[in-house]
Amino acid sequence: MNQLTKSSFTWRNITETRLFFPVLALSLILLFDFIFIPGFFAIENRDGNLHGSMIDIFRNGSTVMLLAIGMTLVIATGGVDLSVGATMAIAASVAGILMNPSALKNEVFFVTDTNYTFQPLWVVIAAALIVSIICGLWNGVLVAYMRIQPMVATLILMISGRGIAQLITNGLRVQITYKPYAFIGQGWIILPFSLYIVAILLALTWVMTRKTAIGMFIESVGINFRSSFFSGINEKRIKLLVYTFCGFCAGIAGLVASSNVRTSDANNIGLTTELDAILAVVIGGTSMSGGRFSLLASMVGALVMQAITQSMYAIGVPAFALQAIKSVVVILVILLYSEQVRGFVRGISAPKTEV
Repeated sequence: MNQLTKSSFTWRNITETRLFFPVLALSLILLFDFIFIPGFFAIENRDGNLHGSMIDIFRNGSTVMLLAIGMTLVIATGGVDLSVGATMAIAASVAGILMNPSALKNEVFFVTDTNYTFQPLWVVIAAALIVSIICGLWNGVLVAYMRIQPMVATLILMISGRGIAQLITNGLRVQITYKPYAFIGQGWIILPFSLYIVAILLALTWVMTRKTAIGMFIESVGINFRSSFFSGINEKRIKLLVYTFCGFCAGIAGLVASSNVRTSDANNIGLTTELDAILAVVIGGTSMSGGRFSLLASMVGALVMQAITQSMYAIGVPAFALQAIKSVVVILVILLYSEQVRGFVRGISAPKTEV
């Protein structure tokens, strides 16, 4: 009886962790791929680098994973950032124009030299990230100090951001040929280089939120910002911090996306990625009302979104139908996290007592 109670208690602990549902969802998708897509899990070595559909899920999902890191902290405070896609476009435009400023002269200068750049790489990256931080700072000021609803405040930059990106590049798609910059999104060191960027940012964010009091402050503000204020927590600064950091994450994602396609396309870079990032965080178990969060669960949620995309393309689903598939996923996620489903799982995992 003690062994039964112990195993039931352990199973209940597993089902109540934030990783359980996203890992379950990812496992079901991968099971579908294993059954219906031959060779989906095949990994091959090309010149010392690993390639395959599973690697592509991580590589193509790196952008959403970067956004999900910042979005997790924003949603944990009870907010949301709809402008991360536009911030990506702005960062990409800044990077593109610094490497090839011919667009400012209303002309297109096609560069064939892969070692050419107008500004050095560190200036390009620093400028793009500084601009993205300013975008996040703008959202944070509107939400924290102007008391504008997060959805409305970030909607301003979501709408105007792509126009700003178009102004930066003079309405042109700046081609990027600089090879060291392209390595950010297309480079490989056994695994795609973008995965190392995700891992480093995730590790730094985890240390910041779990090894300092910042994580506790974020969750406290999300649970009840008024009580946090009376407890001595400056909730305005916390919100300003998370929105600024979210802009920073979006800037890195913009660099990865633009280096991957080798162009600063203000119309398409980051388009609808804010929805994927939000859904990834929700799949990871972070409530839209704020509170407890899990960065690792959000990463799994981002992989779920990319695995769905990869699987649909693999079985021949056209691109225009993909949004409909994702809408079904949204419905399933809402049902999965409903109190009825959670109560059912708790009932299964509850220890059985003998009469």
